[in-house]
Amino acid sequence: MHFFKERNQRLTALISFILLLLNSIVLYIVPHGRIAYWADWRLWGLTKTEWANQHIIIGILFLLAIFLHIYYNWNLIVAYLKNRTRQLKIFTREFNIALILTIVCTVGAYVEVAPFNWVLDFSESIKNSAAKKHGAPPYGRAELSTLKTFTSKMGLDLGNSIAALQKAGISLENEQQNLLEIAKLNKMSPQQLYLVMKRNKQDTGTAGLPDMPKSGLGKLTLSDLCQEYQINLSGVMKVFGDKKIKGSPAMKVKEIAEQNNLKPADLYEIIKKSVEKKE
Repeated sequence: MHFFKERNQRLTALISFILLLLNSIVLYIVPHGRIAYWADWRLWGLTKTEWANQHIIIGILFLLAIFLHIYYNWNLIVAYLKNRTRQLKIFTREFNIALILTIVCTVGAYVEVAPFNWVLDFSESIKNSAAKKHGAPPYGRAELSTLKTFTSKMGLDLGNSIAALQKAGISLENEQQNLLEIAKLNKMSPQQLYLVMKRNKQDTGTAGLPDMPKSGLGKLTLSDLCQEYQINLSGVMKVFGDKKIKGSPAMKVKEIAEQNNLKPADLYEIIKKSVEKKE
């Protein structure tokens, strides 16, 4: 019976490790939450939340299997902690190497230095490419806003928006439903609902810049921000020079803001006002 339990926990550890590895890869490349929820991102039919839920449960199963593995092999582990005279010594050469390696990886990830930041930056670049492909919500958790609140924040006429949705064959109960509920009811994404409503709005903005900065603004480089909203980059850099704001096109908005003791939203307002002034 003991042999069966040990074999069973080893196989469980192996299978759960493989699944945990798969989940980890998916969560490494999955778009940021604001993008995934807004565009109803899915991989093999599963949403970001469903992948994350699996990761947690399978992770617990893996830890349980590892705990049992330690239990069944405790004598062997203790043997690793003994010196040549068979005396128990926790800080053996092998233990110290394992401890130092773990500390280096933990600290390296925290301070984001090479080569650990390369892993983090690569993941971020994949997530940002997803933002360009799927589009970002106009503000954080916009999909949870009621139709009435969303149209108000976006400067859309509520009546015209409802008419546009109904004309497109989209079912909805009332203006108090949030975008996510309406999207699920019609097997669409919140983003698709917004595009239907947006087509009926006359463009009254300035240079494509909305009044409210979109969610995730700080993670965009200045160059990407200008490209997305079709703003003259050299003009923005000139404004930065006039206001003694230090930064480069390759830097993220958040980095430029922090370097100049500003908030990303404040930097956005400076850019927006400079565009409006030129118009």
